[in-house]
Formats: sequence, structure tokens, C-alpha cells
Amino acid sequence: MALTVVVRSFDGKSAPRITLDAPRIVIGRGDGCEIRLPDPSVSHRHASIRQRGAEYIVLDEGSTNGTFVGPVRLAPQAPRVLRSGDLVRVGRVWLEIVIEQIPPTPNATLATCEMALALVAEALAAEGAPAVPRVHIAEGPGMGAELTLDTSGRTYVVGRLKSADLSIDDPDLSRRHVELVRRGEKLVIIDLGSKNGSKLAERKLDSGEEIAWPKGASLQIGATRLVYEDPVSEALEQLEKAADERIRDNELIDPPTGTTPRAEPTPSGASAKSSGRRDAPVSKRPNRAVRADPGGWTLADVLVAFLAVVVLGMSIAGLVWLMRSG
Repeated sequence: MALTVVVRSFDGKSAPRITLDAPRIVIGRGDGCEIRLPDPSVSHRHASIRQRGAEYIVLDEGSTNGTFVGPVRLAPQAPRVLRSGDLVRVGRVWLEIVIEQIPPTPNATLATCEMALALVAEALAAEGAPAVPRVHIAEGPGMGAELTLDTSGRTYVVGRLKSADLSIDDPDLSRRHVELVRRGEKLVIIDLGSKNGSKLAERKLDSGEEIAWPKGASLQIGATRLVYEDPVSEALEQLEKAADERIRDNELIDPPTGTTPRAEPTPSGASAKSSGRRDAPVSKRPNRAVRADPGGWTLADVLVAFLAVVVLGMSIAGLVWLMRSG
């Protein structure tokens, strides 16, 4: 059975998902994680899901803000069996676990990178910041023109051809000079056998050669100098290097709309501590109808005691009178 992880804390039109069939799936903010979540409340190596026989279990890997299955917080390294439909929270991010018999996601490493970039792009767009990689002309004919690279895996053509994705009126360019393909965090350049060649950071490219465009480098084709900018990858890199952000104790993190975390009751006679779990903090309004016992004497207690003393005194006085009269 394969395991699908659906990121439910995603405000886009569809929640991203990745299907994996591996003995161990690491969830975190780090580059090497199978499920890569670019949120500062998620630790670099936050939790892991492991196969145990026919079951999947989840463990917290000593994260800063904890791992929750529904409302139940897991103790570090304490395994919890997952069921299809469970909601798991890592930091502020809710994940839905689906266990089903379907093929794994092709090229899962690239897919998880693309998912992380999509989450960052959405966050940047919400703040009104540039959220699309682009190539623009820094020098030469058509200076200032740009090409947005908004689709991963698509091939963009740059050259003198009018129908090129970035058409440049430079007589030193070939009609189809170079191709650009964005793959995850990398932008790949392919020289198409151009007449005057292409130089990337002063290195001449061979015809048909595929090479990743390094950060800060410029591409010289004819009299045109191109610069590549990728604010999304830069933001993702900064997030991965940042320290964990601690969640405030009074911060409420509700489950996604339309879902209800499923939690099993603690077995009778077992405390949360003994079962290896403790409930997530839940904000509750005080119940004013129920008051704690102050531990002192109430007015009713005083009256009852006073009457008891009076009755006892009268009984003693009656006994003394009988003894004297006898």
C-alpha cells in the first residue's frame, strides 16, 4: 500500500499531494526531506513516517513545536499507528494521510521540491511580493524586456524568431538561439547550435549542452546580456536556513475547514503520560456554574455546628439536674 500526504494548510485551488512507497518518509523544512514544508514553525527534520509490517507509524523527531495526530501530541520517538484519513499537524501545517493502492508519484524528489516552491510562491503572492522566476534583458537590444518562467518543465525558446518565447531583435542571435527549462530550483540552459555561441559566466557552451544557470551569473548571447532572477527559490533557501519559530502557547491552530481531527480515547486507567501522549493545548472558556471547593467552613457548616453545641449543652444540663434531684 502506498501512502499519500496531502498538504491541507494550502490556500490555493487544490491541495498539493505526494504519493510515496518507501520504508521511511521524513517530514520537515530541510532540503533532504521527502515531504518538504517551508514553514518556520516546522523543524528541519520534524517527523518521520515509517513502514512497520502492514502498518504505517508516525514519530516525532524531537521537533521544536511537536507533532500531533488530531488533537493528540506525540512524545518524541513515541510511535503512533496511522489510519487512512488521519490529520497530522507539524508546526502550523496540517497534513492528511491517505493509505491506498495507487502508484507512487513519478520523480518524487522533484515533485516535493515543486510543492515547496508552490507553497512559498503562494505566501509571497499573498504579501504582494514578486513570486515568479524570470529572465530579463540587462544589456542590448530590447533592454528591460523579460520572460516569466511560470511553468516548471516547460521549454522556453530565446532567439531572433518572432514566435520565440523571448524574441530579441539582435542580428547576432540565431533564430532559435537557446532553450530554457525550469526544473525545481534549477534553470537549465541548452544552446541550440547557435551561430555565434552562448557564454554563461564567461564559459562558452557547447552545442546541445545542458547546464544549470548559477545564481548571480549572466548569459551572453550576441550583443544581449540576460539575467536570471528567482525570488521563490531565494525565499525557500532563506526559510531552510532560518531557526525554528516557536508557536505561542495561546495560539490556536484549527484544522482545515470541513475536517475533524480523529482522536482515540485514552484507555481506562491510563494517563496521557503513561500512554506516551498528551493532549494538545485547547482554549476553554471558564465554566462559571462550577466553582472549586474553597476548603474552608461555609455559613451552613457554622449553623449546624452551633446547633449541635446547643443540643449537646442542653443534654449535659438535663443530666446534671437529674443527678442532683436523685
